[in-house]
Formats: sequence, C-alpha cells, structure tokens
Amino acid sequence: MSDDQPLVAWLEELGNEDTALVGGKNASLGEMIRHLRQEGIRVPQGFATTAEAYWRFLKANDLESVIREQLEEQRSGRSSLAKAGKAIRNAMEKGRFPEELAKAIAGAYRQLAERAGRDEPPVAVRSSATAEDLPEASFAGQQESFLNIHGEKALLDACRRCYASLFTDRAIAYRENHGFDHMQVALSIGVQRMVRSDLAGAGVMFSIDTESGFRDAVLINAAFGLGESVVQGSVDPDEYLVFKPLLEQQGLEPIIEKAPGAKGRKIVFNEGREPTKTVKTRREEQRAFVLDNEAILQLARWAVIIERHYGRAMDMEWARDGEDGQLYIVQARPETVQSQKEGGALKAYRLNQRGPELVRGHAIGDAIASGKAIALSDPGQIERFEKGAVLVTEMTDPDWVPIMKKAAAIVTDHGGRTSHAAIVSREMGLPALVGCGEASKKIKDGQEVTVSCAEGEEGVVYQGLLDFTEETIELEEIPDTRTKVMLNLANPSASLRWWQLPADGVGLARMEFIINNLIKIHPLALIHYDRLKDREAKKRIDAITAPWGEDRIGFFVETLARGIGRIAASQYPRPVVVRMSDFKTNEYARLIGGEDFEPHEENPMLGWRGASRYYDPEYRPGFALECGAVKLARERLGLDNIIIMIPFCRTLDEADRVLETLAHHGLVRGEKGLQVYVMAEIPANVILAESFALRFDGFSIGSNDLTQLVLGVDRDSDRLSALFDERNEAVTEMIRTLIPRAHRHGCQVGLCGQAPSDHPDFAELLVEAGIDSISVQPDSFLKVKEIVQQAEKNGQRG
Repeated sequence: MSDDQPLVAWLEELGNEDTALVGGKNASLGEMIRHLRQEGIRVPQGFATTAEAYWRFLKANDLESVIREQLEEQRSGRSSLAKAGKAIRNAMEKGRFPEELAKAIAGAYRQLAERAGRDEPPVAVRSSATAEDLPEASFAGQQESFLNIHGEKALLDACRRCYASLFTDRAIAYRENHGFDHMQVALSIGVQRMVRSDLAGAGVMFSIDTESGFRDAVLINAAFGLGESVVQGSVDPDEYLVFKPLLEQQGLEPIIEKAPGAKGRKIVFNEGREPTKTVKTRREEQRAFVLDNEAILQLARWAVIIERHYGRAMDMEWARDGEDGQLYIVQARPETVQSQKEGGALKAYRLNQRGPELVRGHAIGDAIASGKAIALSDPGQIERFEKGAVLVTEMTDPDWVPIMKKAAAIVTDHGGRTSHAAIVSREMGLPALVGCGEASKKIKDGQEVTVSCAEGEEGVVYQGLLDFTEETIELEEIPDTRTKVMLNLANPSASLRWWQLPADGVGLARMEFIINNLIKIHPLALIHYDRLKDREAKKRIDAITAPWGEDRIGFFVETLARGIGRIAASQYPRPVVVRMSDFKTNEYARLIGGEDFEPHEENPMLGWRGASRYYDPEYRPGFALECGAVKLARERLGLDNIIIMIPFCRTLDEADRVLETLAHHGLVRGEKGLQVYVMAEIPANVILAESFALRFDGFSIGSNDLTQLVLGVDRDSDRLSALFDERNEAVTEMIRTLIPRAHRHGCQVGLCGQAPSDHPDFAELLVEAGIDSISVQPDSFLKVKEIVQQAEKNGQRG
C-alpha cells in the first residue's frame, strides 16, 4: 500500500492496461470510453475505486485478520463454508470507510451529479475483481451489482456490500478450487450513471453465435426493464441474430433471426427500501419486440467495432435509456467458450429413436444426454442430487454451479441463450434446455428422460432413455474433390452448426420445413383471416403473429425470409438452393387454418403439389408470399447466394407459367444474379431435358420421386419397399441420360437424396456419369466425400 496511490479514477482515464488497478470490467469500460467513443459507441460516465482503496478499507477495519481466521476455521473443518463466509461478509458490511476514502467516493459522486446536471442521480454500483488472470466469464456473477442507488449514504452502503460480495460462498469456493490466494485478489467498485432501461429495455450481446461458434453472426438477447433479468435467466428474452459480413453494405438489413420471447416479467426501479423490484410485464409488452430493426443493426455494428478493437469475440451488456432513447454499452468482456475451442473436429449426435415429448426449449449445445431427472427448487438441496442425473429447476444462478458440475444435462423453466444456465452449461460442455416454461412441473422427479439438443435451436426432453449415436468428424481428414459435395439443410436453427464443414454450399433447403416449423400457419389463412371458420385456429394465429400486430402477411414474409436467410448465411457466399414449397394437400391441411383452404385428394403424392400450385388462382396469393420472402432475403437481407428451385414441374407450359409468375413478383431469372433451377423428378424432365434446360439454369435430381415414377412404386408403401431402389437400371439410365443433355446447354446437374450416403456404388455411378454435385445430410458429409474421392481416382485410372 502507498499513500500516494489514487483511491478513485474516472473511467475515461482508464484502459485495458489498468486491470490490476481497477479490475477487468472497469478497465474495459474505460478502454471503450477512451478509444471507441469517436466511433459512436456510448458508455455511461462514471468512476471506479482502486485496489488501493480496497486494501485501505481492510486495514482500517482490521479485516485481514478476520478473513484469515475465518478461512482457516473453514479449511480445518471447525467451521462450514456458509458460516465462515457469512462472518466475513458481516464484518465487511459493518466496516467504516477511512475518511480520505469516504471523501474520495463522495466527491466523485458529486462531480458525476454535476456532469449529469441533477442532484443525487441514480447510479449502478458494480464489482470488478482485480486479479489479472481471473477468467472473467467463469467468474461472472460471483460478485454483486446494485442498481438505482441514490445519494452519498446509500452509495457508501452499496460499496460496503460490493466489498463483502468478494466473499460470497461461491466466490470463496471458486478461488479455493482454482488455487487463487484470497489475499492477492482485490475488488474495485465501478460507479456509473444509471441508464433508465427500466423505462425501455436491456440485454446481452455476443459478437459470435454462442451455440455454434459461427463467427459471422452477432447474437442479441433483449427484455423490457433492467438487464439483470436477462443475465440471471429469470425472463425468456427476444432473440435477434445479425449477419456481420453484410452489415456495412448500404441499404441492407441483414437480420437473419427475430424470435420473440415471452418476457413475462421485468425488473424496474422501486421507491421503497429495496431499490429495484420485479413486476409482471404488460400484455402489450409481452406481445411486442423490445427492439426495432434500426436498434438491432446499431447494436450489431457496435459489436463488430468492439470485437475489432479487442481482436477477439466479445460478450457485452447493453441498455436503452427510456428518457433519452439512446442505446448504451454497460459492459464488455472476452467471450470465453466458443472462441477458445480448438478447431479440427466436429461432434455429430443423432437420435436413433423417439419417445413421447415432455417439454421443448432453447437448445444449448448440440449434444444428447439421458438419465434420471431430479427436480430441485433450491441449491441447498445438493445432497439429493445424484451424479449423472438431469437437473430440472426453474432457473439457476452461481449458487447452483456445484450441482451443475454433477449433472449430465440441465433443464430450466426460464432463461434465454445468454442466461446463467446457458453460459455455465456451455463452459461445462453440458447439453441444456432453457426457457422450457413448465419443465419443473411436467417432468416428474425420478423420471427417466433423454435431453436432445441435436435437432436445431429448439431442443426436446423425451420420456425414457433413448438410443443415440455420437460421431466425431475430423475436418482435416476431409479430402478435396472435383465433384461438389453440398449439404441438405431444412432447419434454419440447425444450419449454423455446420459452418465449419468444407461444403460447396447447400444443394437443398426445403421451404416447407421452415413454414411447418417456424410459421406453422397456412399462408391463405393469413391472407383470408376474416374467412376462417375455426375460432381456435384464429386464437392460435393471433398468439403467434402478435409481435407483428395486424400485419399477418408481414409475419409470414419476414419469418420465412429470415429462416431462408439464416441457412444462406451459414454458407455465404457459396450457393444455397432453396426449393419453393412442395407440400401435398394433406400436409398443407395440417397447418393452422389449412383445412379451410385445401381440397381432399385420394392421391396427394400425384396431386396438387409443387409447380402446379404456383400459378393456380386458388393458391397464387400464397405463392406471392413465398416470392416476397425470397425477394426480401436476397435483396434486403443481402443474401444473393440464394438460388430458387421449382419442384414437381410436369410440363414445359407449366415451366413457362411458373417463370412468368416469378417475374410478376419481382423474381426475374437473370436479373440481380438470380438463377432458377428445376427438380428432375418426373420422367418428362429427363425426356425433355434439353427443352427444360433452355428455361432453367440447373437441374437437381430428386431420386425418391424419380424412382417412384419410373418404377411405378409408391415410395411410402411398406409392402412395396423391396421394389423401391434408386439403383434400378431404369432409374440410373434416366440419370445417365439427363446429365449430358443438361450439360450441352450449360446447365448444372446435382442430386439431393439419401442414396449416395447409403450406397457407395450409387455415388460412384453419379461421379462416373459426370454429375456436378451431390447434396447430402451433414452427418453423411465425410463418408460421401471419401466415396466421391475414391470414385474420381478410379475414373482417372480407368
């Protein structure tokens, strides 16, 4: 200690080099104020107490001896961790500030009041540990924050409680477990002007996708009120995802996901003894987005600037002031999970059977785990928990970490992808489902369950111990091939998982899967909402489309566009072939409101499907919405790597009518780089291949339908399954005929289907026939790549 060392420092005087002086959080705030203010990033003004101030507080109250005595009692077993921690905290909270320190804090607070132009402005009082090598994210939440603090007396009291929070039970245990000397760690207190996010909203932001490690996305979580609700995981927030590479292009809005959260509660200022309180959000708030597009894009741009300045992926907290309407960054620290993972391998999990669904929630990670569910309401129940069990609870905070370490998986009622449960689960490599709603009620204590995070962004808890497989894909072992190997992707939320695969793009993205899973509503039920007879359907539509108000068509177009956009972003700038909807009438009827608009057909497989719907007056308005979504994804989101594909196009006249309909809706083949492919799944597509090639830019062989129609075998018939074989000579002859005919007119030919994965000889046949690309499921990618490489070698030898 030295009498000439400062006790208080203004944030704008600090930088990253001052971690030992004021801790990582406060040093980072100063770094942003000093270096990023000129780039438009706003950080609330404030000051920080120094490590010297902490040591003087301890010395003035003879607290070092208290700390050492209590910790020695705890280590020797004469006292419990809880008893020792409480004794230390009580002593610190009763401590007296040395006069010079009290004056320094009070004086800085008065100066802050002058800068703010108001008496006793509300401030946020936060803790920042000063040990230089403490991993901030792992240590996150172990010290306290106090919000809406008014006046010098309340400020000094909050500072005492900040100091005391260095010795919470969890913080003591953490340092003990990681070998940190308690007397080598000091605490700095950050005091900032309070952003009035209680009147607007706040949340958390990452400059990387927290689940997949996809580096080209900014993830933003948002809720109404103070941001503590998002950090704690006590609320289910909105989630926004922004594609970074297109952020600076003029006129684009590359928001590839806008998912509304329930936002059932919020933390606001309180006039009573407690400075904040939790209240229910109003119905209109629950049904609205916290941020508009302009604010989402502004935050994303800030995330890119901050990431660029620090040279690494970042974890940030933001807040919007309800008084001045401005956005602020209130914290920034390095992201410590995905950014530190070593490349070279991917884990692929596959569920081999299904059981009854118990609950759904946000999937954290992409693994699968099973075990006995143990439902706990309090971390003090740790003795009830068994190693390898599935923890089920309402929400977690740092006190739950000892239990979480013993769990095979974690399931919570509340929280988003940036909540405490999500962050800790990622760090521990555990599959978790958060924001499940009523998991703690629907999953019985002791029930055997399987937790699957391998099916996309939405995970499922299934009843029973289900069979699953885990496979490691070694990226460095994937060979180069002349023939392109692409991916089949249907689920936007799962698409980012595969960004590291060296695929040549996406050969098939099924639009109907996006509609079925993200939208769930028949497009004509949105267009003709007033004609719906089903009252229950109307209620469900109202609930799903609530954030869009009366703009139900906007809901469909935007949601579909962002779903398509997310798949396209995962492979950008490589091509992504999006097949326009190919529902059969019975499948369309199962969508919400669908029964009012679909005829009954005896054989839907050969009925009103694919191209025949697009120009038909009865469905044409629905196809207009699909076109609007593709146009929005390509032109407003900026993902011009999207290629359109037309399914089940029976005749040349039908091809002309579809192309004319596309052009009517602003999708003109050849304009703005737009390519249009056609599925080759009907014998007519092969017989008239050269005529179809004059109208389209490429063919994609749909081997299932082509086999069905060449052999006259119902692909869904169990009785005829032995006859259904893509390798039948009649089918392979069709493929051998199509490829050279298409190539004569400069058309690409690909195949999307399971057959190359299941049958190496079929993949070899395709390579030998000169196919341009093969599109497969991601978990089959390595296998097919190896088959293709070998087939190409054999062809060269031949």
